[in-house]
Amino acid sequence: MPDLSHGDDVAAVNSLRSAVMRLSRRLKHQRVDESLSPTEMSVLGTLSLCGSATPGELARKEHVQPPSMTRIVALLESKGLVRLEPHPEDRRQKVVSRTERAEVMLEESRRKRNAFLASLVENLDEDEWAKLRAAAPVLEKLAHL
Repeated sequence: MPDLSHGDDVAAVNSLRSAVMRLSRRLKHQRVDESLSPTEMSVLGTLSLCGSATPGELARKEHVQPPSMTRIVALLESKGLVRLEPHPEDRRQKVVSRTERAEVMLEESRRKRNAFLASLVENLDEDEWAKLRAAAPVLEKLAHL
């Protein structure tokens, strides 16, 4: 557990925060469809990773308010990237699913962002690359806590 009263731990947490934010901003610029916001892309990514969901479930996963998610889903539907279907058990709700068009776009986006990261990794030496590979699962864990 980090001791945030200790200089080394404070510096490490600060460095991690700064690096993750800077890298995240750079990755956000590696989009294949400039008409989609980062939040809209994130919703599509969540649907791709987790499967179909209700707007309420998506709002919780994306940490946004339900009315905001309703607007996001409507925008994505108007662009042909998601479809709304009746909930199988509760007819008052809808289930949001990604379309094939969304999957194609997400795959293109992943390829572009992976290529960008690969170009950055080329600047690392073998020891740095080994450390980054070892850290990847820990960063993944932090992203989902």
